[in-house]
Amino acid sequence: MFIPAEPMKPASNLRPTNALFAGLSADSLARLNRDLHRVPLQLGQTLYESGEVMTQAYFPIDCIVSLLYVMNNGESAEIAVVGQEGMVGIALFMGGGSTMSQAVVQNKGHAYRMPAEVLIAEFRRGEEFSQNLLKFALALINQMVQTAACNRHHTLDQQLCRWMLMSVDRLPTERIEMTEKLIGNMLGITGTEAGAAATALQAAGLVDYANGVISIRDRGGVEQRSCECYAAVRQENDRLLPPANASAGVFQDTFLAVQ
Repeated sequence: MFIPAEPMKPASNLRPTNALFAGLSADSLARLNRDLHRVPLQLGQTLYESGEVMTQAYFPIDCIVSLLYVMNNGESAEIAVVGQEGMVGIALFMGGGSTMSQAVVQNKGHAYRMPAEVLIAEFRRGEEFSQNLLKFALALINQMVQTAACNRHHTLDQQLCRWMLMSVDRLPTERIEMTEKLIGNMLGITGTEAGAAATALQAAGLVDYANGVISIRDRGGVEQRSCECYAAVRQENDRLLPPANASAGVFQDTFLAVQ
C-alpha cells in the first residue's frame, strides 16, 4: 500500500523519535536520512496483509501498529504491538519478504518509512543500526511468546488491562482512540464483548470510556488488575532497547527525515 509522505519540515519541528535510531553515529544518521520519509498513518489502516511481499519498513514515532493473525473465517487476534520502540517489517532483514501476520494501525500518528532494499542493505553492513534491529527482533519475539501464554491462561479483564498498558507506554498520552470492533480484533473477541469489558473498568474507576476512546485514570489500579505478562514484556524491552527519546536531540540537530 502506498502512503504519501508529508512535505519537508525544518528539524526544529521534529519530535522525539524512534528508539532504533538512538545512539547512532552522525555518519549513520546522515546515510539513513537519504531514504527515510515521515508519513501519516490512520486508525485501522493496513500496512501489509498476511503473505504479502513487503516493499517498505515502518518505524513508528507517535502511533501504534498491531500485528494480527487472521484466521480463514476472518477472525483475528493480536500477537504483538509495536510503537516507537521498534519497527514493522522484521521479516525483511531476517531472510524473508513476507510474514503470516497482518499489520494494522492501532492508534493514528506518524512513522518513518524506509524502502525494503535500503533496510536490507543497512542490516548487512553489520553496524550499530543492525545491532538495534536484532535486539528489537528478540524483544518482539519475547512479546509474542508472552502474548500466546497470556491469551491461553489469563482472563479477558487481565488481557484488556495488559493491552491498554502496552498501548499507552507507546503513546505520548494516556488516551487510546479505538473502535470497539478494533479492540475486539486485537483481543480475539467481539466488539460488544470489548465494549462491555471497557465499561467494567470504567465502573471500577480505572478508566474513562466513551465512543471508543479509553483514557486511563488510575494507572496503578490498572497495573494491579493486569496479569504478570505486562511487567514481563516491559522488563525485556527495557533490558534490550534504549528509550525512544534518547535520540531526540540528535534527530532535531542533524536528521531531516521528513521528505
